[in-house]
Amino acid sequence: MESVSVHSEADRNAPHAWLADRSLCIGAAPSQASYLKADALLHVAQATGCDGIYPGYGFLSENAEFATACEDAGITFVGPAVQALRDMGDKSKARRVAQEYGVPVVPGSEKAFHTLDEARAVAETIGYPLLLKARSGGGGRGMRVVDGPEALADAFMGANREAESAFGDGALYMERFFRRVRHVEVQVFGDGAGGVLALGERDCSVQRRHQKLVEEAPSPAVDDATRARLSKAASDLAAGIRYRGAGTVEFILDVDTSDVFFIEMNTRI
Repeated sequence: MESVSVHSEADRNAPHAWLADRSLCIGAAPSQASYLKADALLHVAQATGCDGIYPGYGFLSENAEFATACEDAGITFVGPAVQALRDMGDKSKARRVAQEYGVPVVPGSEKAFHTLDEARAVAETIGYPLLLKARSGGGGRGMRVVDGPEALADAFMGANREAESAFGDGALYMERFFRRVRHVEVQVFGDGAGGVLALGERDCSVQRRHQKLVEEAPSPAVDDATRARLSKAASDLAAGIRYRGAGTVEFILDVDTSDVFFIEMNTRI
C-alpha cells in the first residue's frame, strides 16, 4: 500500500513527511493556508492516484463538508459517515441529538452564537460561571471560563478569534461550568448499522489549558454503577446515530453528586 502525505512549509522535516512514500507541500505554515484547504488536499489525492484520505485528527478530520467532497470525488473518507460528522461535529447540535437518545447533557445554550449580543442574553439564563466552547472545536481551542458578566465580552471575542483561526468557524455555544469535576471519556466502535461496542473509560482530568496531559484507564473515580451508566449513555448515543468506526464520547462527572453529563463526541479515535 503506497502512502502520500501532505505538509505545510513549516513541516517539511516532520516525521510524517519523510516516512511516507511521497510527500507534497500544500501551503504556508498557517493552517488556513495549508491543512484547512480542502481543495488542495483533494487535488493532491487525485493527482497522485489516492483512493482514500485518512484525515488524522484536528483540522478537517471532523468536517462533514470535506467528507462529502471526498465522496463526490470518488475518494473514500477514512472515518465516520457524513451524517454522523454533521450531527456530532456541530457541538451545539450534538447536545440536542444526545438528548433525543436519553443521554444527559450539561445545562447550556441550544444553539451557537456568532455575536456577543446574542450570547449575552442567553448567558443570563444559564447563569455564571459558564464555559464558552467552539461549535466546531476540540483540543481546548476556542474555550474560555467566564466567572461573571463583566468578563463575558473579552472571553467571547478571544474564543471567537481563536476558533475562527483554528477551525474556520468562530461560532460559540455555552455550558454551565462545574468547579469540581472529573473528565471521563468512553471509547466506542460502531458498525454503521446500530451495533456498538463500548470498550471502557479513560480519566482525562489532568489537563493544562484544556489540553489533556495524562489519560488513565480505568478511571480511579468511577465505580461499577457509574461505569455502567457511562457505557450505556455512550452506546445509546453511538447506536442512535448509527456510528461507523472509532469514536470517543466525552463526559464530565460531578464529584459532589456523581452525576454524569455528555459534553461532546470526537468522531475519531
